[in-house]
Amino acid sequence: MLIRLLRAFLAPYHRDIAVVVVLQFVATMAVLYLPSLNADIIDKGVAVGDTGFIVRAGGVMLAVSMVQILCSIAAVYVGARTAMRVGRDLRSAVFHRVGTFSGRELAHFGAPSLITRTTNDVQQVGMLVLMTFTMMVTAPIMMVGGVLMAAREDLGLSWLVAVSVPLLFASVGLVASRMVPGFRLMQTRIDAVNRVLREQITGIRVVRAFVREPVETERFGEANDDLTRVAVSVGRWMSTMFPVVMLILNVSSVAVLWFGGHRVDAGAMQVGSLTAFLAYLVQILMAVMMASFMLMMVPRAAVCADRIAEVLDTETTVVPPADPVRQTTGRGLSMRGVTFTYPGAEAPVLRDIDLDAGPGRTLAVIGSTGAGKSTLVNLVPRIFDVTAGTVEVDGVDVRRLDPDLLWGRIGLVPQKAFLFSGTVADNLRHGRPDATEDDMWAALEVAQARDFVEAMPGGLDAPVSQGGSNVSGGQRQRLAIARAVIRRPALYLFDDAFSALDLATDARLRAALRPITTDATVVVVAQRVSTIVDADEILVLEDGEIVGRGTHEELLADNETYQEIVASQLTSEAAA
Repeated sequence: MLIRLLRAFLAPYHRDIAVVVVLQFVATMAVLYLPSLNADIIDKGVAVGDTGFIVRAGGVMLAVSMVQILCSIAAVYVGARTAMRVGRDLRSAVFHRVGTFSGRELAHFGAPSLITRTTNDVQQVGMLVLMTFTMMVTAPIMMVGGVLMAAREDLGLSWLVAVSVPLLFASVGLVASRMVPGFRLMQTRIDAVNRVLREQITGIRVVRAFVREPVETERFGEANDDLTRVAVSVGRWMSTMFPVVMLILNVSSVAVLWFGGHRVDAGAMQVGSLTAFLAYLVQILMAVMMASFMLMMVPRAAVCADRIAEVLDTETTVVPPADPVRQTTGRGLSMRGVTFTYPGAEAPVLRDIDLDAGPGRTLAVIGSTGAGKSTLVNLVPRIFDVTAGTVEVDGVDVRRLDPDLLWGRIGLVPQKAFLFSGTVADNLRHGRPDATEDDMWAALEVAQARDFVEAMPGGLDAPVSQGGSNVSGGQRQRLAIARAVIRRPALYLFDDAFSALDLATDARLRAALRPITTDATVVVVAQRVSTIVDADEILVLEDGEIVGRGTHEELLADNETYQEIVASQLTSEAAA
């Protein structure tokens, strides 16, 4: 999977890769040539007292060193730039793939895991690419060239290379094979730590309200300890690698000096050749060590690549139409025989839902918690697709509509109002990018948010924290409503969007909405009867089925479920 991923994302940079390979080749050949020059200086200059030769050869060594330095710098620069671009492309690909996911895929992976895959996992793969360009390209050139140059200096000592290099490879391979399962488990444990940390940060108010700090501290400690144990286990194996490499390197150097000294004493080898051979052996083993360092990174990068590829290979269950409808003539929303079952659920959450909501009309949906109200709303913008039946917008099945056309006709205010970090104006422009200040103030006025926005420092330019954490729940809901209103959509979907508002504000907001929704279809999901009392039609859901349909007065007269809901919220006088 790692190779497949790298092949796909490195393909656009084949020219840069070729430049890196050429530069690293020249730099490595220069490094390999230096011991041979040094041997000539010793044997042909120092040994015979030829100062002129020493100066000339020294000048050549200086020139070769400069070429090596310049090529190495250029190779590292081009390699690092390419690696960063590959990381950028990977993050972008994961981000855009996640953007196509339906609620089903998002629930399958979970937000903490997707964040880890987009950041930590991509970073690991990008670091592997960087180290490949800076070290791995050099290693095979160094090993092959070092063996040839060592054999050129003295063939009689080449058996030492034949023994030490395979021994080093075997030792490193054994250690690396032990680290692979640990790296795989480590990424899973990182997901767990991120999940616990994310829950504790987002739910800090609940934790403090219920005095659960000790419990949450213990829960985080367990996740942290699990990750630490795996990291320590992998670290122990990793810590053995360099001592093993250095042991083999030093023993090999001692062997060269021992056997090479005997050959020099016997006149079969010159001193310069012995120093060159030792230098080449060190270069060969250092190349193996660089390769071993890469082997330490490859297992973890391979695990990360698997996790990234899992996201990239996951196709959304909400599939865009092959031949989308790009223009509609009808108006309104309708559902026919809609049934929906969550993956793995034993029973459907919605059963045989039929409804019609036309322009200028308000359809309300009410029911107990878990009745399927929010699920019904989520089927319209295709956050999920129906298991059976059809959902039609403007007379066309939403599965046949162009996604941009569908979403462009919908103004959605979700059950949990979410604001983005930025300013009030930035959040309003999510609904309509070309909105003017007058448009924004008008939308805020409809949403009963103008007063508190004007009181904020900066007004429309007032900062909004991520998630809207620096405003109250009611203010957050009103800003989310203004974001939908400014769009002037053909279909408004309010999913329990008035729950944080007091009754007076709720009433004023609904009154302000009425004039601007005369040509639009409005669907309101609510828990509070007062929010939907004026709706043209009210659907009563119970266990995923419609058990009542009509106006407030009609349902109050003959629907037992609706009567129970009303009785639980209103006094007998108010109900009458």
